[in-house]
Amino acid sequence: MALTTFKSGIHFDTSGRLAKWLGHDCCSWEGVICNNRTGRVAELRLPGFLSTNEFILQTQMKGRLSPSLMLLSSLEVLDLGGLITLAGTIPPSIGTSLPKLRKLFLYGNSLSGIVPESIGKLANLEELHLHENYFSGSLPWSLGRLKGLHRLLLHSNQFFGPIPKSLAELKNLQILDLHNNSLTGQIPENIGALLALEQLDLSDNLLNGKLPISLSNLTSISVLYLDTNMLDGEITFPHSSTQMPSLAFLRLNNNRLTGRIPSSIGNLVSLQRFSLANNHLQGPIPNTVGNLMEITEMYLNGNQLSGQIPKTIGRLSRLLTLSISNNLIEGSLPHEMSSLQNLQTLDLSFNHLNLSTIPKWIRQMPSLCRIYLARSGIQGQFPELLKSTSSPILELDLSFNTLTGPIPSWVGTLSQLYSLNLSRNSLTSTIPNSITDLQDLGILDLHSNKLSGSVDQVFDIKTRFDEGSLKYIDLSYNYLSGSIKGIGVGAQNKIEFLNLSHNSLTGGLPVSVGALSSSMRSLDLSFNKFAGEIPSGFLKLRELRELDLSNNLLVGRIPSGKPLSSFPKSCFVGNKGLCGKPLNPCMV
Repeated sequence: MALTTFKSGIHFDTSGRLAKWLGHDCCSWEGVICNNRTGRVAELRLPGFLSTNEFILQTQMKGRLSPSLMLLSSLEVLDLGGLITLAGTIPPSIGTSLPKLRKLFLYGNSLSGIVPESIGKLANLEELHLHENYFSGSLPWSLGRLKGLHRLLLHSNQFFGPIPKSLAELKNLQILDLHNNSLTGQIPENIGALLALEQLDLSDNLLNGKLPISLSNLTSISVLYLDTNMLDGEITFPHSSTQMPSLAFLRLNNNRLTGRIPSSIGNLVSLQRFSLANNHLQGPIPNTVGNLMEITEMYLNGNQLSGQIPKTIGRLSRLLTLSISNNLIEGSLPHEMSSLQNLQTLDLSFNHLNLSTIPKWIRQMPSLCRIYLARSGIQGQFPELLKSTSSPILELDLSFNTLTGPIPSWVGTLSQLYSLNLSRNSLTSTIPNSITDLQDLGILDLHSNKLSGSVDQVFDIKTRFDEGSLKYIDLSYNYLSGSIKGIGVGAQNKIEFLNLSHNSLTGGLPVSVGALSSSMRSLDLSFNKFAGEIPSGFLKLRELRELDLSNNLLVGRIPSGKPLSSFPKSCFVGNKGLCGKPLNPCMV
Protein backbone atom coordinates (compact mmCIF):
# COMPACT_ATOMS: atom_id res chain seq x y z
CA MET A 1 0.00 0.00 0.00
CA ALA A 2 2.74 2.48 1.02
CA LEU A 3 4.83 1.75 -2.08
CA THR A 4 1.93 1.79 -4.53
CA THR A 5 0.81 5.14 -3.12
CA PHE A 6 4.36 6.44 -3.55
CA LYS A 7 4.34 5.15 -7.14
CA SER A 8 1.05 6.88 -7.91
CA GLY A 9 2.58 10.20 -6.84
CA ILE A 10 5.29 9.92 -9.51
CA HIS A 11 4.09 11.10 -12.93
CA PHE A 12 7.30 10.56 -14.84
CA ASP A 13 10.15 8.10 -14.28
CA THR A 14 12.88 8.15 -16.92
CA SER A 15 14.55 5.08 -15.43
CA GLY A 16 11.50 2.90 -16.05
CA ARG A 17 11.90 1.20 -12.68
CA LEU A 18 8.47 2.01 -11.28
CA ALA A 19 6.77 0.66 -14.42
CA LYS A 20 8.15 -2.77 -13.43
CA TRP A 21 6.48 -2.65 -10.02
CA LEU A 22 3.85 -5.27 -10.87
CA GLY A 23 2.23 -8.05 -8.88
CA HIS A 24 1.72 -8.38 -5.13
CA ASP A 25 5.25 -9.39 -4.10
CA CYS A 26 6.81 -5.98 -3.50
CA CYS A 27 10.01 -7.64 -2.25
CA SER A 28 10.76 -8.61 -5.86
CA TRP A 29 10.38 -5.07 -7.16
CA GLU A 30 13.47 -3.22 -8.37
CA GLY A 31 14.93 -1.00 -5.66
CA VAL A 32 12.96 -2.71 -2.85
CA ILE A 33 14.87 -4.89 -0.39
CA CYS A 34 13.06 -6.84 2.31
CA ASN A 35 14.26 -8.40 5.56
CA ASN A 36 14.60 -12.17 4.98
CA ARG A 37 13.34 -12.97 8.45
CA THR A 38 10.38 -10.63 8.80
CA GLY A 39 9.47 -10.05 5.16
CA ARG A 40 9.12 -6.30 5.88
CA VAL A 41 10.58 -3.64 3.57
CA ALA A 42 14.02 -2.74 4.95
CA GLU A 43 15.46 -0.68 2.11
CA LEU A 44 14.09 1.48 -0.69
CA ARG A 45 16.89 2.35 -3.09
CA LEU A 46 15.85 4.39 -6.14
CA PRO A 47 18.78 6.78 -6.71
CA GLY A 48 18.85 9.02 -9.74
CA PHE A 49 22.32 7.89 -10.76
CA LEU A 50 22.38 4.38 -12.20
CA SER A 51 25.80 2.91 -12.84
CA THR A 52 26.74 0.00 -15.03
CA ASN A 53 30.10 -1.37 -16.06
CA GLU A 54 30.04 0.89 -19.11
CA PHE A 55 28.47 4.18 -18.07
CA ILE A 56 26.64 6.24 -15.45
CA LEU A 57 23.08 7.23 -16.31
CA GLN A 58 21.29 10.21 -14.75
CA THR A 59 17.57 9.54 -14.37
CA GLN A 60 14.78 11.52 -12.77
CA MET A 61 11.38 11.15 -11.22
CA LYS A 62 8.81 13.89 -11.55
CA GLY A 63 6.23 13.99 -8.80
CA ARG A 64 5.93 14.35 -5.05
CA LEU A 65 7.45 12.55 -2.12
CA SER A 66 4.49 10.63 -0.69
CA PRO A 67 3.97 10.69 3.11
CA SER A 68 2.83 7.08 2.66
CA LEU A 69 6.48 6.02 2.97
CA MET A 70 6.13 6.73 6.69
CA LEU A 71 4.12 3.50 6.89
CA LEU A 72 7.29 1.48 6.20
CA SER A 73 8.12 1.28 9.89
CA SER A 74 10.94 -1.25 9.40
CA LEU A 75 12.75 0.90 6.84
CA GLU A 76 16.50 1.17 7.43
CA VAL A 77 17.64 2.80 4.18
CA LEU A 78 15.69 5.36 2.15
CA ASP A 79 17.59 6.44 -0.97
CA LEU A 80 15.75 8.79 -3.31
CA GLY A 81 18.80 10.94 -4.03
CA GLY A 82 19.52 12.69 -7.31
CA LEU A 83 16.07 12.36 -8.87
CA ILE A 84 16.14 16.09 -9.74
CA THR A 85 12.43 16.91 -10.07
CA LEU A 86 11.13 15.02 -7.02
CA ALA A 87 9.22 17.64 -5.00
CA GLY A 88 7.39 17.77 -1.70
CA THR A 89 8.43 18.00 1.94
CA ILE A 90 9.84 15.76 4.64
CA PRO A 91 6.82 14.45 6.60
CA PRO A 92 6.78 15.89 10.15
CA SER A 93 6.35 12.42 11.64
CA ILE A 94 9.54 10.96 10.16
CA GLY A 95 11.26 10.69 13.54
CA THR A 96 8.54 8.53 15.07
CA SER A 97 7.43 6.68 11.93
CA LEU A 98 10.80 5.30 10.84
CA PRO A 99 12.58 4.40 14.10
CA LYS A 100 15.01 1.97 12.45
CA LEU A 101 16.24 4.36 9.75
CA ARG A 102 20.04 4.31 9.36
CA LYS A 103 20.52 6.15 6.09
CA LEU A 104 18.41 8.93 4.57
CA PHE A 105 19.42 10.11 1.09
CA LEU A 106 17.15 12.81 -0.35
CA TYR A 107 19.85 14.99 -1.96
CA GLY A 108 19.71 16.48 -5.46
CA ASN A 109 15.95 16.94 -5.69
CA SER A 110 13.41 19.77 -5.61
CA LEU A 111 12.27 19.21 -2.03
CA SER A 112 11.37 22.22 0.08
CA GLY A 113 9.99 23.21 3.46
CA ILE A 114 11.70 22.74 6.81
CA VAL A 115 13.58 19.83 8.30
CA PRO A 116 11.16 18.65 11.02
CA GLU A 117 12.29 18.69 14.64
CA SER A 118 11.27 15.04 14.95
CA ILE A 119 14.30 14.05 12.87
CA GLY A 120 16.25 14.09 16.12
CA LYS A 121 14.36 10.94 17.20
CA LEU A 122 16.02 8.80 14.51
CA ALA A 123 18.34 7.27 17.10
CA ASN A 124 19.93 4.83 14.61
CA LEU A 125 20.64 7.39 11.88
CA GLU A 126 24.20 7.21 10.54
CA GLU A 127 23.97 9.30 7.37
CA LEU A 128 21.73 12.28 6.55
CA HIS A 129 22.11 13.67 3.02
CA LEU A 130 19.65 16.48 2.26
CA HIS A 131 21.97 18.66 0.15
CA GLU A 132 21.07 20.35 -3.14
CA ASN A 133 17.37 20.97 -2.51
CA TYR A 134 15.28 23.97 -1.55
CA PHE A 135 14.95 23.32 2.17
CA SER A 136 14.65 26.48 4.26
CA GLY A 137 14.06 27.56 7.84
CA SER A 138 16.51 27.10 10.68
CA LEU A 139 18.49 23.95 11.39
CA PRO A 140 16.65 21.96 14.07
CA TRP A 141 18.33 21.81 17.47
CA SER A 142 17.35 18.15 17.67
CA LEU A 143 20.07 17.23 15.16
CA GLY A 144 22.38 17.13 18.17
CA ARG A 145 20.54 14.02 19.44
CA LEU A 146 21.68 11.89 16.51
CA LYS A 147 24.58 10.37 18.45
CA GLY A 148 25.37 7.74 15.82
CA LEU A 149 25.54 10.20 12.91
CA HIS A 150 28.69 9.94 10.76
CA ARG A 151 27.78 12.19 7.86
CA LEU A 152 25.59 15.31 7.87
CA LEU A 153 25.31 16.97 4.46
CA LEU A 154 22.87 19.89 4.28
CA HIS A 155 24.71 22.12 1.83
CA SER A 156 23.24 24.01 -1.13
CA ASN A 157 19.85 24.77 0.39
CA GLN A 158 18.23 27.90 1.79
CA PHE A 159 18.73 27.37 5.52
CA PHE A 160 19.10 30.47 7.65
CA GLY A 161 19.71 31.33 11.27
CA PRO A 162 22.50 30.07 13.54
CA ILE A 163 24.39 26.79 13.53
CA PRO A 164 22.95 24.87 16.53
CA LYS A 165 25.49 24.45 19.32
CA SER A 166 23.95 21.03 19.86
CA LEU A 167 25.89 19.74 16.84
CA ALA A 168 28.93 19.55 19.10
CA GLU A 169 27.25 16.52 20.73
CA LEU A 170 27.74 14.45 17.56
CA LYS A 171 30.90 12.72 18.76
CA ASN A 172 30.94 10.24 15.86
CA LEU A 173 30.48 12.85 13.13
CA GLN A 174 33.09 12.60 10.36
CA ILE A 175 31.66 14.97 7.74
CA LEU A 176 29.73 18.19 8.42
CA ASP A 177 28.88 20.13 5.26
CA LEU A 178 26.63 23.18 5.53
CA HIS A 179 28.11 25.29 2.72
CA ASN A 180 26.07 27.46 0.34
CA ASN A 181 23.22 28.40 2.65
CA SER A 182 22.35 31.66 4.42
CA LEU A 183 23.44 30.71 7.93
CA THR A 184 24.21 33.60 10.26
CA GLY A 185 25.78 34.16 13.66
CA GLN A 186 29.06 32.77 14.87
CA ILE A 187 30.69 29.39 14.44
CA PRO A 188 29.88 27.62 17.72
CA GLU A 189 32.83 27.85 20.12
CA ASN A 190 32.35 24.20 21.07
CA ILE A 191 32.90 23.02 17.47
CA GLY A 192 36.24 21.61 18.61
CA ALA A 193 34.42 18.89 20.55
CA LEU A 194 33.85 17.01 17.26
CA LEU A 195 37.01 14.97 17.66
CA ALA A 196 36.10 12.48 14.92
CA LEU A 197 35.45 15.23 12.37
CA GLU A 198 37.46 14.83 9.16
CA GLN A 199 35.70 17.34 6.90
CA LEU A 200 34.10 20.65 7.92
CA ASP A 201 32.64 22.93 5.24
CA LEU A 202 30.83 26.07 6.38
CA SER A 203 31.77 28.15 3.32
CA ASP A 204 29.42 30.42 1.34
CA ASN A 205 27.26 31.52 4.26
CA LEU A 206 26.79 34.74 6.23
CA LEU A 207 28.71 33.71 9.34
CA ASN A 208 30.50 36.38 11.35
CA GLY A 209 32.61 36.70 14.46
CA LYS A 210 35.99 35.23 15.21
CA LEU A 211 37.49 31.84 14.46
CA PRO A 212 36.81 29.59 17.48
CA ILE A 213 39.96 28.78 19.43
CA SER A 214 38.69 25.22 19.79
CA LEU A 215 39.26 24.58 16.06
CA SER A 216 42.76 23.49 17.04
CA ASN A 217 41.24 20.53 18.88
CA LEU A 218 40.02 18.96 15.62
CA THR A 219 42.82 16.40 15.55
CA SER A 220 41.23 14.29 12.78
CA ILE A 221 40.43 17.18 10.44
CA SER A 222 41.76 16.97 6.88
CA VAL A 223 39.41 19.41 5.08
CA LEU A 224 38.50 22.78 6.62
CA TYR A 225 36.56 25.24 4.45
CA LEU A 226 35.38 28.42 6.17
CA ASP A 227 35.73 30.72 3.16
CA THR A 228 33.28 33.26 1.78
CA ASN A 229 31.72 34.42 5.02
CA MET A 230 32.18 37.56 7.14
CA LEU A 231 34.57 36.13 9.72
CA ASP A 232 36.93 38.61 11.36
CA GLY A 233 39.73 38.72 13.90
CA GLU A 234 43.01 36.85 13.76
CA ILE A 235 43.95 33.34 12.65
CA THR A 236 44.13 31.45 15.94
CA PHE A 237 45.30 27.99 14.92
CA PRO A 238 47.27 25.85 15.22
CA HIS A 239 48.81 26.47 18.65
CA SER A 240 51.41 23.71 18.43
CA SER A 241 52.98 21.23 16.04
CA THR A 242 50.82 18.42 17.43
CA GLN A 243 47.52 20.00 16.45
CA MET A 244 45.68 19.38 13.18
CA PRO A 245 48.37 16.97 11.93
CA SER A 246 46.22 15.72 9.01
CA LEU A 247 44.91 19.07 7.73
CA ALA A 248 45.44 18.97 3.96
CA PHE A 249 42.93 21.47 2.55
CA LEU A 250 42.39 24.85 4.25
CA ARG A 251 40.31 27.71 2.85
CA LEU A 252 39.84 30.91 4.85
CA ASN A 253 39.63 33.19 1.82
CA ASN A 254 37.00 35.88 1.21
CA ASN A 255 36.49 36.88 4.82
CA ARG A 256 37.52 39.88 6.94
CA LEU A 257 40.40 38.33 8.83
CA THR A 258 43.04 40.69 10.23
CA GLY A 259 46.43 40.51 11.88
CA ARG A 260 49.39 38.52 10.63
CA ILE A 261 49.78 35.09 9.13
CA PRO A 262 50.92 33.24 12.26
CA SER A 263 54.35 31.60 12.08
CA SER A 264 52.64 28.51 13.54
CA ILE A 265 51.10 27.98 10.10
CA GLY A 266 54.33 26.13 9.33
CA ASN A 267 53.22 23.41 11.75
CA LEU A 268 50.50 22.30 9.33
CA VAL A 269 52.95 20.04 7.53
CA SER A 270 50.21 18.03 5.76
CA LEU A 271 48.78 21.08 3.94
CA GLN A 272 48.33 20.57 0.21
CA ARG A 273 46.02 23.44 -0.74
CA PHE A 274 45.90 26.62 1.27
CA SER A 275 44.04 29.91 0.69
CA LEU A 276 44.00 33.08 2.77
CA ALA A 277 43.08 35.25 -0.23
CA ASN A 278 40.94 38.39 -0.03
CA ASN A 279 41.17 39.22 3.67
CA HIS A 280 42.83 42.11 5.54
CA LEU A 281 45.99 40.32 6.62
CA GLN A 282 49.14 42.40 7.17
CA GLY A 283 52.82 41.91 7.89
CA PRO A 284 55.31 39.58 6.22
CA ILE A 285 54.85 36.13 4.81
CA PRO A 286 56.41 34.01 7.59
CA ASN A 287 59.59 32.07 6.82
CA THR A 288 57.87 29.00 8.24
CA VAL A 289 55.85 28.55 5.03
CA GLY A 290 58.98 26.74 3.87
CA ASN A 291 57.97 23.87 6.17
CA LEU A 292 54.85 23.14 4.10
CA MET A 293 56.62 20.55 2.00
CA GLU A 294 53.38 18.92 0.76
CA ILE A 295 51.85 22.15 -0.51
CA THR A 296 50.73 22.27 -4.14
CA GLU A 297 48.60 25.44 -4.18
CA MET A 298 49.07 28.61 -2.09
CA TYR A 299 46.81 31.65 -2.44
CA LEU A 300 47.71 34.76 -0.42
CA ASN A 301 46.41 37.33 -2.91
CA GLY A 302 44.20 40.27 -2.03
CA ASN A 303 45.62 41.22 1.37
CA GLN A 304 48.03 43.87 2.68
CA LEU A 305 51.02 41.60 3.13
CA SER A 306 54.36 43.43 3.08
CA GLY A 307 58.07 42.73 3.15
CA GLN A 308 59.82 40.41 0.72
CA ILE A 309 59.00 36.94 -0.51
CA PRO A 310 60.84 34.63 1.92
CA LYS A 311 63.72 32.62 0.48
CA THR A 312 62.32 29.52 2.20
CA ILE A 313 59.54 29.39 -0.38
CA GLY A 314 62.10 27.78 -2.68
CA ARG A 315 61.85 24.61 -0.58
CA LEU A 316 58.27 23.92 -1.69
CA SER A 317 59.22 21.44 -4.37
CA ARG A 318 55.65 20.28 -5.03
CA LEU A 319 54.20 23.77 -5.48
CA LEU A 320 52.08 24.11 -8.64
CA THR A 321 50.35 27.46 -8.03
CA LEU A 322 51.64 30.52 -6.14
CA SER A 323 49.42 33.60 -6.02
CA ILE A 324 50.55 36.64 -4.00
CA SER A 325 48.98 39.33 -6.20
CA ASN A 326 47.38 42.53 -4.89
CA ASN A 327 49.54 42.96 -1.78
CA LEU A 328 52.36 45.28 -0.69
CA ILE A 329 55.25 42.88 -1.36
CA GLU A 330 58.45 44.70 -2.34
CA GLY A 331 62.02 44.07 -3.39
CA SER A 332 63.27 41.54 -5.90
CA LEU A 333 62.37 37.90 -6.33
CA PRO A 334 64.63 35.52 -4.39
CA HIS A 335 66.76 33.34 -6.65
CA GLU A 336 65.67 30.39 -4.51
CA MET A 337 62.35 30.50 -6.36
CA SER A 338 64.14 28.97 -9.34
CA SER A 339 64.04 25.70 -7.37
CA LEU A 340 60.27 25.49 -7.83
CA GLN A 341 60.64 23.00 -10.65
CA ASN A 342 56.95 21.99 -10.62
CA LEU A 343 55.53 25.52 -10.50
CA GLN A 344 52.95 26.05 -13.25
CA THR A 345 51.26 29.31 -12.23
CA LEU A 346 53.05 32.35 -10.79
CA ASP A 347 50.96 35.44 -9.99
CA LEU A 348 52.82 38.35 -8.39
CA SER A 349 50.80 41.14 -10.01
CA PHE A 350 49.99 44.45 -8.33
CA ASN A 351 52.55 44.57 -5.54
CA HIS A 352 55.38 47.03 -4.90
CA LEU A 353 57.93 44.95 -6.80
CA ASN A 354 60.43 46.79 -8.96
CA LEU A 355 61.80 44.03 -11.17
CA SER A 356 63.06 46.22 -14.07
CA THR A 357 63.14 43.01 -16.08
CA ILE A 358 61.90 39.44 -15.76
CA PRO A 359 64.47 37.30 -13.88
CA LYS A 360 66.48 35.09 -16.25
CA TRP A 361 65.86 31.99 -14.17
CA ILE A 362 62.18 32.06 -15.16
CA ARG A 363 63.27 30.80 -18.58
CA GLN A 364 64.66 27.63 -16.99
CA MET A 365 61.57 26.66 -15.01
CA PRO A 366 60.35 23.49 -16.76
CA SER A 367 56.68 23.68 -15.79
CA LEU A 368 55.91 27.42 -15.64
CA CYS A 369 53.19 28.18 -18.19
CA ARG A 370 51.10 30.94 -16.55
CA ILE A 371 53.00 34.12 -15.74
CA TYR A 372 51.24 37.13 -14.21
CA LEU A 373 53.54 40.11 -13.54
CA ALA A 374 51.20 43.08 -13.94
CA ARG A 375 52.55 46.31 -12.41
CA SER A 376 55.85 44.76 -11.41
CA GLY A 377 58.13 47.59 -12.57
CA ILE A 378 59.18 45.86 -15.81
CA GLN A 379 60.76 48.31 -18.25
CA GLY A 380 62.10 48.48 -21.79
CA GLN A 381 61.56 46.18 -24.73
CA PHE A 382 59.27 43.16 -24.69
CA PRO A 383 61.28 40.54 -22.72
CA GLU A 384 63.32 38.46 -25.17
CA LEU A 385 63.73 35.58 -22.73
CA LEU A 386 60.04 34.69 -23.13
CA LYS A 387 60.88 33.54 -26.64
CA SER A 388 62.64 30.43 -25.35
CA THR A 389 61.09 29.31 -22.08
CA SER A 390 61.37 25.67 -21.02
CA SER A 391 57.61 25.35 -20.87
CA PRO A 392 55.13 26.64 -23.51
CA ILE A 393 53.44 29.79 -22.19
CA LEU A 394 49.66 29.48 -21.93
CA GLU A 395 48.84 32.77 -20.17
CA LEU A 396 50.96 35.94 -20.00
CA ASP A 397 50.07 39.18 -18.21
CA LEU A 398 52.60 42.03 -18.35
CA SER A 399 50.03 44.83 -18.09
CA PHE A 400 50.53 48.06 -16.11
CA ASN A 401 54.30 48.12 -16.73
CA THR A 402 56.44 50.49 -18.84
CA LEU A 403 57.17 48.29 -21.83
CA THR A 404 58.27 50.25 -24.90
CA GLY A 405 58.97 49.48 -28.52
CA PRO A 406 57.05 47.04 -30.72
CA ILE A 407 55.35 43.77 -29.95
CA PRO A 408 57.96 41.42 -31.46
CA SER A 409 57.02 39.32 -34.45
CA TRP A 410 58.21 36.18 -32.62
CA VAL A 411 55.13 36.45 -30.37
CA GLY A 412 53.46 34.30 -33.02
CA THR A 413 55.74 31.40 -32.06
CA LEU A 414 54.05 31.17 -28.63
CA SER A 415 51.79 28.67 -30.29
CA GLN A 416 49.89 27.52 -27.20
CA LEU A 417 49.13 30.99 -25.85
CA TYR A 418 45.53 31.34 -24.66
CA SER A 419 45.61 34.69 -22.84
CA LEU A 420 47.81 37.70 -23.66
CA ASN A 421 47.48 40.93 -21.66
CA LEU A 422 49.90 43.73 -22.53
CA SER A 423 47.55 46.58 -21.69
CA ARG A 424 48.60 49.89 -20.06
CA ASN A 425 52.16 49.97 -21.37
CA SER A 426 53.83 52.22 -23.97
CA LEU A 427 54.08 49.72 -26.81
CA THR A 428 54.39 51.26 -30.27
CA SER A 429 54.31 50.25 -33.93
CA THR A 430 51.73 47.92 -35.43
CA ILE A 431 50.16 44.69 -34.23
CA PRO A 432 52.43 42.06 -35.80
CA ASN A 433 50.98 39.92 -38.58
CA SER A 434 52.37 36.85 -36.81
CA ILE A 435 49.59 37.18 -34.24
CA THR A 436 47.43 35.28 -36.73
CA ASP A 437 49.41 32.15 -35.82
CA LEU A 438 48.09 32.10 -32.23
CA GLN A 439 45.49 29.45 -32.94
CA ASP A 440 44.57 28.87 -29.28
CA LEU A 441 44.17 32.55 -28.37
CA GLY A 442 41.03 33.24 -26.37
CA ILE A 443 41.85 36.55 -24.63
CA LEU A 444 43.72 39.47 -26.24
CA ASP A 445 44.06 42.71 -24.25
CA LEU A 446 46.27 45.42 -25.77
CA HIS A 447 44.34 48.48 -24.60
CA SER A 448 45.99 51.75 -23.52
CA ASN A 449 49.19 51.57 -25.56
CA LYS A 450 50.48 53.54 -28.56
CA LEU A 451 49.78 50.96 -31.23
CA SER A 452 48.97 52.15 -34.75
CA GLY A 453 48.02 50.71 -38.12
CA SER A 454 45.39 48.15 -39.01
CA VAL A 455 43.41 45.77 -36.78
CA ASP A 456 42.67 43.32 -39.59
CA GLN A 457 45.34 40.86 -38.47
CA VAL A 458 43.49 40.36 -35.18
CA PHE A 459 40.41 39.33 -37.11
CA ASP A 460 42.45 37.03 -39.31
CA ILE A 461 43.64 34.84 -36.44
CA LYS A 462 43.41 31.22 -37.43
CA THR A 463 41.88 28.66 -35.12
CA ARG A 464 42.16 24.93 -34.70
CA PHE A 465 38.59 24.80 -33.33
CA ASP A 466 35.51 24.76 -35.55
CA GLU A 467 33.62 27.08 -33.22
CA GLY A 468 36.49 29.50 -32.72
CA SER A 469 38.46 30.26 -29.58
CA LEU A 470 38.77 34.05 -29.41
CA LYS A 471 36.26 35.39 -26.89
CA TYR A 472 37.71 38.64 -25.47
CA ILE A 473 39.35 41.44 -27.50
CA ASP A 474 40.25 44.87 -26.10
CA LEU A 475 42.24 47.18 -28.40
CA SER A 476 40.84 50.44 -27.02
CA TYR A 477 42.83 53.63 -26.35
CA ASN A 478 45.42 53.22 -29.10
CA TYR A 479 46.09 54.95 -32.47
CA LEU A 480 44.68 52.20 -34.66
CA SER A 481 43.25 53.23 -38.02
CA GLY A 482 41.66 51.94 -41.20
CA SER A 483 38.44 50.02 -41.67
CA ILE A 484 37.55 46.72 -40.06
CA LYS A 485 36.17 43.68 -41.78
CA GLY A 486 35.72 40.01 -41.13
CA ILE A 487 34.38 40.28 -37.58
CA GLY A 488 32.24 37.25 -36.86
CA VAL A 489 33.91 34.83 -39.21
CA GLY A 490 36.55 32.18 -38.71
CA ALA A 491 38.06 32.25 -35.23
CA GLN A 492 35.85 35.16 -34.23
CA ASN A 493 32.43 33.56 -34.36
CA LYS A 494 32.38 33.18 -30.57
CA ILE A 495 33.51 36.68 -29.52
CA GLU A 496 31.75 37.78 -26.33
CA PHE A 497 33.58 41.04 -25.57
CA LEU A 498 34.93 43.48 -28.19
CA ASN A 499 36.26 46.96 -27.40
CA LEU A 500 37.80 49.03 -30.19
CA SER A 501 36.90 52.42 -28.68
CA HIS A 502 39.13 55.51 -28.64
CA ASN A 503 41.01 54.83 -31.86
CA SER A 504 40.83 56.33 -35.37
CA LEU A 505 39.01 53.54 -37.16
CA THR A 506 37.10 54.49 -40.31
CA GLY A 507 34.70 53.04 -42.84
CA GLY A 508 31.37 51.46 -42.12
CA LEU A 509 30.37 49.31 -39.19
CA PRO A 510 31.05 45.67 -40.08
CA VAL A 511 27.93 43.98 -41.42
CA SER A 512 29.32 40.56 -40.46
CA VAL A 513 29.01 41.36 -36.75
CA GLY A 514 25.49 39.97 -36.98
CA ALA A 515 27.05 36.50 -37.19
CA LEU A 516 27.85 36.86 -33.48
CA SER A 517 24.17 36.57 -32.57
CA SER A 518 24.68 33.77 -30.04
CA SER A 519 27.82 35.06 -28.33
CA MET A 520 28.37 38.84 -28.34
CA ARG A 521 27.59 40.37 -24.95
CA SER A 522 29.60 43.60 -24.93
CA LEU A 523 30.46 45.80 -27.95
CA ASP A 524 32.18 49.20 -27.70
CA LEU A 525 33.07 51.01 -30.93
CA SER A 526 32.78 54.54 -29.53
CA PHE A 527 35.13 57.48 -30.19
CA ASN A 528 36.21 56.46 -33.68
CA LYS A 529 35.38 57.72 -37.16
CA PHE A 530 32.93 55.07 -38.27
CA ALA A 531 30.52 56.39 -40.93
CA GLY A 532 27.38 55.27 -42.70
CA GLU A 533 24.33 53.57 -41.24
CA ILE A 534 24.07 51.01 -38.45
CA PRO A 535 23.61 47.64 -40.24
CA SER A 536 20.30 45.92 -39.61
CA GLY A 537 22.34 42.83 -38.72
CA PHE A 538 22.99 44.43 -35.31
CA LEU A 539 19.42 43.43 -34.45
CA LYS A 540 20.57 39.79 -34.46
CA LEU A 541 22.78 40.39 -31.40
CA ARG A 542 20.17 38.98 -29.00
CA GLU A 543 22.72 38.33 -26.22
CA LEU A 544 24.06 41.90 -26.25
CA ARG A 545 24.08 43.45 -22.78
CA GLU A 546 26.46 46.41 -23.31
CA LEU A 547 26.68 48.62 -26.40
CA ASP A 548 28.42 51.92 -27.15
CA LEU A 549 28.43 53.41 -30.67
CA SER A 550 28.68 57.02 -29.48
CA ASN A 551 30.95 59.73 -30.91
CA ASN A 552 31.35 58.51 -34.47
CA LEU A 553 30.11 59.78 -37.86
CA LEU A 554 27.08 57.49 -38.11
CA VAL A 555 23.97 58.59 -39.99
CA GLY A 556 20.47 57.41 -40.74
CA ARG A 557 17.79 55.66 -38.76
CA ILE A 558 18.73 53.35 -35.92
CA PRO A 559 17.32 49.94 -36.88
CA SER A 560 14.06 49.50 -35.00
CA GLY A 561 13.74 46.73 -32.45
CA LYS A 562 15.63 44.98 -29.71
CA PRO A 563 18.33 44.88 -28.61
CA LEU A 564 19.14 48.36 -30.02
CA SER A 565 15.94 49.99 -28.75
CA SER A 566 16.64 48.81 -25.20
CA PHE A 567 19.89 50.78 -24.84
CA PRO A 568 19.94 54.38 -23.52
CA LYS A 569 20.61 57.52 -25.57
CA SER A 570 24.18 57.68 -24.29
CA CYS A 571 25.05 54.67 -26.45
CA PHE A 572 24.32 56.62 -29.64
CA VAL A 573 25.01 60.31 -28.89
CA GLY A 574 27.76 62.19 -30.72
CA ASN A 575 26.63 60.95 -34.14
CA LYS A 576 25.10 64.05 -35.69
CA GLY A 577 23.34 62.23 -38.50
CA LEU A 578 21.77 59.49 -36.37
CA CYS A 579 18.06 59.42 -35.50
CA GLY A 580 15.31 57.13 -34.27
CA LYS A 581 14.62 55.46 -30.95
CA PRO A 582 16.15 56.02 -28.41
CA LEU A 583 17.31 59.33 -30.04
CA ASN A 584 15.00 61.93 -31.54
CA PRO A 585 12.57 60.76 -34.26
CA CYS A 586 13.80 60.92 -37.82
CA MET A 587 12.48 63.74 -39.99
CA VAL A 588 10.01 62.50 -42.61
